[in-house]
Amino acid sequence: MALKAVCVLRGTGETSGTVYFQQESESSPVKLTGQIDGLTPGEHGFHVHTFGDNTNGCISAGPHFNPLQKNHAGPNDPDRHVGDLGNVTAGADKVAKLDITDSVISLTGPNSIIGRTMVIHEKADDLGKGNNEESLKTGNAGGRLACGVIGITQ
Repeated sequence: MALKAVCVLRGTGETSGTVYFQQESESSPVKLTGQIDGLTPGEHGFHVHTFGDNTNGCISAGPHFNPLQKNHAGPNDPDRHVGDLGNVTAGADKVAKLDITDSVISLTGPNSIIGRTMVIHEKADDLGKGNNEESLKTGNAGGRLACGVIGITQ
């Protein structure tokens, strides 16, 4: 039976959205679909952060989810944070449509993202190739526009 989760993104500005997660089995990749509205056109970093805590806005979510203590990188790099999902791209209509498949995150087990926070950032993620220390932590993706806790759904 497929595992399913959802995340409703909210921010202090006009950015908002909904992300749906589906995983067919414990060993299969996770499919992310959905939409984020109110973004400036272009790329925006998209990450799973460690804590499912939004009590002080998105900053309470802590750093990227990184249980294996690796450097920040792109979603297709072999060594990356579990939570590194790269960028989503908003069109001129300020909307990013999501269609991502990832085999590192999971809805179960040690890499489970259930109860953690999804964050959409103000800038493009440089995927760890920015040649500075911050690039290896955050991808220089800038501030947190909107976030939400990932929860199980039916």
